[in-house]
Amino acid sequence: MEQYIQISKINDFLYCPMSLYLHSIYEKFNTKIYHETPQTVGKIRHENIETGTYSTARRFIMGLEVSSEKYHIMGKIDVYDRESKALIERKTRIKRIHDGYKCQLYAQYFCLKEMGYPVEKLFIHSLEDNKRYEVNVPGEYEESKFQSILDAMRSFTPQSLLDHSCSQCRGNIYSNLSW
Repeated sequence: MEQYIQISKINDFLYCPMSLYLHSIYEKFNTKIYHETPQTVGKIRHENIETGTYSTARRFIMGLEVSSEKYHIMGKIDVYDRESKALIERKTRIKRIHDGYKCQLYAQYFCLKEMGYPVEKLFIHSLEDNKRYEVNVPGEYEESKFQSILDAMRSFTPQSLLDHSCSQCRGNIYSNLSW
């Protein structure tokens, strides 16, 4: 039976497989040991989604658990706007739209569609400057690329890390704990 992948891990994997590997090791620890200010701020800003206090308007669904049998993925969405049929992923600060952000949003989109929700628009919202960036709904090419990423995640092993080195690893939040 194929294992389910957490949607939030897709962004981590695309950032750097080593980062995802170390995240899985340290996630059981108290985050004060390894989180830096940006991660702590992000967690605090995300609490209003988890508690459902982002908005009292009934048009918004927040923190909904989603899954896809087709892709074997699961996780939570940030915000779904029933009126505009828009899915919104919130980030603390966006300097550029990374592939990981898009794939995380695509994963949520595929889950919602499979669960019967009509989704017509995708957005990534930058909280610090209150800017919203529209992301195109995935077509066949994006869906194929998304599937390839999931396949790469499923075939990834710790052995793959032996010769791994990249600039992200030297600057990630785990570097002080692992190198």
